[in-house]
Amino acid sequence: MTEDILGKIKEIFLYDPSSPMLFNSGTFFILLILFLIFYAVRYKNKVSVTVFVILFSFFFYYKSSGIYFLILAFTSVTDYSFALMIHRAEKIKWRKLWLILSVWSSLGILFYFKYTNFFLENFVNLINLFGDFPAITEYINSINIDVFKSFSEILAGNFQPLDIFLPIGISFYTFQSISYVLDVYLKKLKPTKNFLDYAFFLSFFPQLVAGPIVKANLFLPQLRKKIVITKTAVWTGFWLIIIGLFKKAVIADYIAQYNDFVFAAPGSYSGFENLMAVLGYTLQIYGDFSGYSDMAIGLALIMGFNLGQNFNFPYKSLNITDFWRRWHISLSSWLREYLYIQLGGNRKGKWKMYRNLFITMFLGGLWHGANWKFIVWGSMHGIGLAIHKALSKLLDRIPNILPVKFISWTITFIFVIVLWIFFRAVDIPETTVKSTIKNGADLEYMSEVISKTDSSQTVRVIFLDNKVAVDTITETLESIKGEKIRITEKIDGTDKIISINVMINASNVAFMMIKQIMTDTNIKKYTIPFWQAHKLWVILMIIGFIMHASPTKFTNKIIDLFVKSPYIAKLIFFIVVVQIVIQLRSEDVVPFIYFQF
Repeated sequence: MTEDILGKIKEIFLYDPSSPMLFNSGTFFILLILFLIFYAVRYKNKVSVTVFVILFSFFFYYKSSGIYFLILAFTSVTDYSFALMIHRAEKIKWRKLWLILSVWSSLGILFYFKYTNFFLENFVNLINLFGDFPAITEYINSINIDVFKSFSEILAGNFQPLDIFLPIGISFYTFQSISYVLDVYLKKLKPTKNFLDYAFFLSFFPQLVAGPIVKANLFLPQLRKKIVITKTAVWTGFWLIIIGLFKKAVIADYIAQYNDFVFAAPGSYSGFENLMAVLGYTLQIYGDFSGYSDMAIGLALIMGFNLGQNFNFPYKSLNITDFWRRWHISLSSWLREYLYIQLGGNRKGKWKMYRNLFITMFLGGLWHGANWKFIVWGSMHGIGLAIHKALSKLLDRIPNILPVKFISWTITFIFVIVLWIFFRAVDIPETTVKSTIKNGADLEYMSEVISKTDSSQTVRVIFLDNKVAVDTITETLESIKGEKIRITEKIDGTDKIISINVMINASNVAFMMIKQIMTDTNIKKYTIPFWQAHKLWVILMIIGFIMHASPTKFTNKIIDLFVKSPYIAKLIFFIVVVQIVIQLRSEDVVPFIYFQF
């Protein structure tokens, strides 16, 4: 009995890499209830509640990312200090120096954890593309450091990613911290002299790991004021948490199950089934991300803070510019203010404006992930924005009547969902070969492509014991569409099972899906069988899109009715949603999509 209790306590308070704490997990809700009880008692005492929230926020991040909470602490201290030095510096050269050190220290940390593998692979691929450089090859192969293993494998035509953990939410709080320092540099904001206020702002747990990316000029003034908690704010926040939980844990997580199957093997499904998966992902990513934002904003409201709005029914947009005013508002406003405007915005002529839009969205795509598919996604949005700007005067002459609105919406929606295919697509194996190395559980390995034709690749895997080769396997794999080799391992007792995979790049998988949809979509043939096989999926899709399509006035009226409803009605509504979540949940808690960013 005692051991069971101690085990539960350890589960709650110690980081488990296999089960990080998420907003939609039972552990989090238990801790949240305890947190809110203490917060309700102490929120009028500014110092104690500030320290308490900071400690809880760092604990929450520790439970999400383990020891990497120290990076958050480091960023808090350094950027707070750099902002003060920028403010106090009288000469522009010193202001620029502190700004550069601040931005590059933050971006350097982000670059290492998020982009090292991407740039290593592409850098050396460029070397291979433009010719053989024996001196570089010999130097890299001569360095006896584990981190250079992948360099050697790239040069052998077979890059294997370094094992680098990506701390959850690092992209979000890095951008948030950079915006604070830039605001101080641009003299839009005076730096806070209270380090606790800055640590509170940067680590505030409701929005720490997946946004919204809160601007300091919105949040810091709230910390200087007395915290005021009203019944309207509390119940509005409670509503947002319930609706966010429903959008994430019911709609997004359930429809994701079908989507995942199709995106993992699009060639095995008809064009109609691929189309349904694309529409499913369109709703899934909205429900997942806006659901998290709703919960974060709602929790902040209960605590007496306003984080602003992060989603405004983006699939109602009539053009791509409007879409980016409604989708992930905190990121789009960050990109506009700290990239687009700083590049010159629309102040230096049309062509430079188009260039600035493209660069902004190109980098916005790269922010989402270290993969060419995100760059394609961001770049195409940049091109779409530039085209819309170029045609704006012509479009303004068209009457704003219902048929025109419908055509505008259709074009925008199709453009957005086609690009979601690139966003969601993953590398998939074209061919896989498995080999078992007896008593090889502790062996390291390196690999190389020793021959390559239009239809196959031959791969050699060398197993090492203390850097001495002790075994070798050579496999020839069929490779028509595949471009790269990925090797995974699994330990089975004392044996090591190696899987050698020829992978098709995510971008090419996206093109495969688009081709499948365009050439094999027979609505008459597949609609009824699809409904019969996936009734609940279709029902949840309809519910999700109806919720999204509801007029804003109607949505606000529903919120107002909930806020004014009796306590028993609120309790019943909450219990019903929780029961639905329990009935439809998957075996494991599904992480939020944007945790990978």
